[in-house]
Amino acid sequence: MGSTAHAAPPGSAGGALAKLGFGERQVVQEIGWDSDVDDELRFAIEDIIGTELEDEDYGDVADAVLVWFRQGDDDLVDTLVDALTNLADGGFVVLLSPKAGHPDHVDASEIEEAAVTAGLHTAGGASVSTEWSSVRLVAPRGARR
Repeated sequence: MGSTAHAAPPGSAGGALAKLGFGERQVVQEIGWDSDVDDELRFAIEDIIGTELEDEDYGDVADAVLVWFRQGDDDLVDTLVDALTNLADGGFVVLLSPKAGHPDHVDASEIEEAAVTAGLHTAGGASVSTEWSSVRLVAPRGARR
């Protein structure tokens, strides 16, 4: 993918991404990448973690999983369960979906229902993109093996 040095505007999404839980030296797996994703957001995450995002085929432990999901993609519950496959204990999932008004918008109630079914619960969100909404999902304390 090339160099991990990206020119992010000062104070851009850094604080919001830290609020979601991203930090230095984390391994972050990315699921659901397509040509419509917010590349500036991806680069900002890479700048924070200090390395490139891992793709869907990554087979080791990840500290976090970044999931891009649109209405019409595969089943959201299945996608979230897949996101848990490599997730470390204490790890988190950040689900990104198109904001309201976008044709591929995913309703918040659908996200909440899918999260609960996958064994996760919402733990906040942050404004990190003009086109994508974010929600942080975590396993309830004591629920992970």
